Amino acid sequence: MTLRIISSTDTLFDGEVTSVTLPGAKGSFMVLQNHASLVSTLVAGKIVYVVDDSPVEIEVSGGLVDVDNNVVSVCIF
Repeated sequence: MTLRIISSTDTLFDGEVTSVTLPGAKGSFMVLQNHASLVSTLVAGKIVYVVDDSPVEIEVSGGLVDVDNNVVSVCIF
């Protein structure tokens, strides 16, 4: 699936991942291939995504996520 992480000034990541874990307002949640469509707010915490079997972490203070058709679009604060 494709993950795009953007801020107001930069694109932090745009590429293929096998999973992404996000700090949702109601708790951390993981998105995998073929996940149901959703929109959620994010709180302060870590976004962890896996590229080529290697996890990558990004610390965020909040944001929004949209999941649709194997594209995860994250806008962070």
